[in-house]
Amino acid sequence: MARVRVAESAAEALGEVPDGSTVMIGGFGPAGQPVALVEALLASSATDLVLVSNNAGNGEDPLARLIGEGRVRRIVCSFPRQVDSWHFDAAYRAGRIELELVPQGNLAERIRAAGAGIGGFFTPTGYGTPLAEGKETRVIDGVGYVLELPLPADVALVRAHRADDAGNLVYRKTARNFGPVMATAARRTVAQVAEVVPVGGLDPEAVVTPGIYVDTVVAVVTGAARTEPAA
Repeated sequence: MARVRVAESAAEALGEVPDGSTVMIGGFGPAGQPVALVEALLASSATDLVLVSNNAGNGEDPLARLIGEGRVRRIVCSFPRQVDSWHFDAAYRAGRIELELVPQGNLAERIRAAGAGIGGFFTPTGYGTPLAEGKETRVIDGVGYVLELPLPADVALVRAHRADDAGNLVYRKTARNFGPVMATAARRTVAQVAEVVPVGGLDPEAVVTPGIYVDTVVAVVTGAARTEPAA
């Protein structure tokens, strides 16, 4: 059975991320965010990035600091503004970052479409609003729809609970969120996990992301990993 690369550190797992790359970052806020991998991205020299994420960072987390340091040219997300999104607010108001606002369901489905090889899909979400401007629309059985296109990436950074030597991933409750679809939609997927076990150490019925979608895993045991939200 094929093995994925098991890295010794988050920096080794991340590897080289060229300037201008599109990077997907899993997580719903802090739940499921691969913090160690985003810290490694922050410590790298990569810039002019396009980020695909549910939000634009919280407080001083590494995703927010990437934006604060001017390393992100554009962000595609659903929730860019929260009470502690001051780095994004400042960058956006100053015209230093572009925003593509995507309803959350559309964001997940666009990512899934990229991984599934689907050329696009029609959705009623956003029809008749500014989010549909410049997009193809149709009325089907009396209902208005907007054509949304797939959203691929160069690199996906995801967080799972455990992995095996073949790269199969299992997740922990709501920390699963965007991880499975992002893992399928990128040319290269890196997974941060709490533990890597030998093949056969995972219940196959619990595997959500097959190893065929994963290139590198790294085990990172942190307090955040032990206290991740349970529901």
